[in-house]
Amino acid sequence: MRTLLIPIAPLSRTKSRLRDCFTTDQLKNLTICMFKDLCNTLSKVSSFDIILVYCNNEEILDIAENHDLIGIKEVLTKPRKSFDEVINDLNNIAINDFDANETVFTFLDLILISEVNFNEISKLMDNCELLICPCIHSAGISVLGRKPPDIMESYFSDPQIPSFIAQLSSAKKKGLTKISIYDSFRAGFDIDIKQDLVLGYEYLKILDMQDTYTYKFLDENLNLSVQKLSLQNNREFKIVKE
Repeated sequence: MRTLLIPIAPLSRTKSRLRDCFTTDQLKNLTICMFKDLCNTLSKVSSFDIILVYCNNEEILDIAENHDLIGIKEVLTKPRKSFDEVINDLNNIAINDFDANETVFTFLDLILISEVNFNEISKLMDNCELLICPCIHSAGISVLGRKPPDIMESYFSDPQIPSFIAQLSSAKKKGLTKISIYDSFRAGFDIDIKQDLVLGYEYLKILDMQDTYTYKFLDENLNLSVQKLSLQNNREFKIVKE
């Protein structure tokens, strides 16, 4: 059973690093917009047998169900679980309740990801034990596939090593040889910090994605633009209020 898994943080904690850009209500609305866009993209994808959405919020779960995805309510704990623990919980649900023999994790803030990306990822899973799509702005992970699902743990919560590097290093130590690195700008672009918002808004225009909920939200609410620090520096930017 080929299973796509989408863990989503509670709306009260969503995108905390963007709180200097938007109010709490705006961040909730942005999250909902991104999730609706992801659902619309997945409605065109037939290469996964099951798609599970894991979240504590009923609003997110209702949207999932309305798009024929399977919503599973996360039970929150105190102290809060680490992200790797949440990933492990959902992975076990897929194995134990849905007979998954491979799992692919992805996230709602990949605002450029397309049905082509999902189909390519699914095809690559035919011949690999571990699939990773690295985030383009960091050494993080935007998509993680494992076959079988328990072949190794995830490394999103490592306190010192970026997840992409930690995941690959551990895989090699375990002797995994069938590893696929999915190199994709669209699947690797995530919204995490202020600069991502501004660049994402521009990329949505460039890729003719103005009909998405996310673009419409940013077009209405974003009052920032990005500028290079200098003619010689293409790596560092300053964010300017419009």
